[in-house]
Amino acid sequence: MTRPERPTRDDYVAWRTATTRWRDDDAYGHLNNATYYELFDTAVNAYLYEATGVDVRALPQIGVVAETGCRYFREIGFPEPIEMGLVVDKVGTSSIVYRIGLFQGPSDEAAAEGRFVHVYVDNSRGAGDRPVTPMPDVVRAAVVPLLREQ
Repeated sequence: MTRPERPTRDDYVAWRTATTRWRDDDAYGHLNNATYYELFDTAVNAYLYEATGVDVRALPQIGVVAETGCRYFREIGFPEPIEMGLVVDKVGTSSIVYRIGLFQGPSDEAAAEGRFVHVYVDNSRGAGDRPVTPMPDVVRAAVVPLLREQ
């Protein structure tokens, strides 16, 4: 089995930097696995807030996480900041597939890459509802510029 190629900074479109905290590291001295997922969530939702200019939690349809995953390539952790690159692989009728690369230090290769899928549901019925069609236009307009050919 061949290991997948490590993504590079050129694979991502939008960027955000996160400050690491002492508590982010686990007993082994590297970033706790749960923290990777917090960073993915922050990268996606902070981008949506800034790009749409609205409170995405108050829209008639909201994005709920339907799938996540992470490929780990090397250890990262406190005290250096983490740069988070964001790109969209697919915009569907009611879903968006994001990839988030985590970078620490000068390396051009990602230390980790996450996959994050939002599915849009009716905000008045709660997150347990079925996907709705279509997602809000303001969200679609914000994520289409993040699409990158693979």
